[in-house]
Amino acid sequence: MDRFVVRCPRGPQSPRRAAPGPRICRQVTLESLKAVVVVEDIKRWKSILELPGQPKENLMEALEELKKKIPSKEVLLSTKIGHTVNKMRKHPDPEVSSLAKDIFREWKSFVREHSNRPSIEVRSDPRTEAFRKNAQKLLSEALELEIDHPLAENIEREAFHLCSRLISAPYRRAVRALVFSLKHRPETRAAVKDGTLPVPAFVQSHKK
Repeated sequence: MDRFVVRCPRGPQSPRRAAPGPRICRQVTLESLKAVVVVEDIKRWKSILELPGQPKENLMEALEELKKKIPSKEVLLSTKIGHTVNKMRKHPDPEVSSLAKDIFREWKSFVREHSNRPSIEVRSDPRTEAFRKNAQKLLSEALELEIDHPLAENIEREAFHLCSRLISAPYRRAVRALVFSLKHRPETRAAVKDGTLPVPAFVQSHKK
């Protein structure tokens, strides 16, 4: 067939086929999968949603993170996160309530259709939970609030999250610094309690 083809020399302006670019691969971690649920994260987002006086951006961030996950029926029952999201459907802000409705609808549909399919749950060990309970107790006392107050829980969970969810030296130092600040600086304690100093900013400023 070559004798029927007229081959012309390639001119200087002749277009060349672009070389294929490097293949871009995105690494997927286990925790990024929708059915893999870190129970600590669920509890942290729940404490944010339940803490009074939270700004809209905090609520939206927590709901956006929850939307990325589909907890199993067991996690929904043990954490009661479904009840919390259900309450958020009645939030006065239309964006917050709309997002909460979407999440609640998706979770309800999943549980109904896949009730026998377990998800992967990541939980803390009992020793870690006991250590963190004591940290929450110290924070409650420093805040001059009752034991297990939601604000103390929210502060501790934020500190645990910033320290990579590890009972490490940085976590211990952070908790000690937070307790000291709340106990000995009345103006800081008042600002945290009335919400003028947001929990994430307060904790971040004491991360060692």
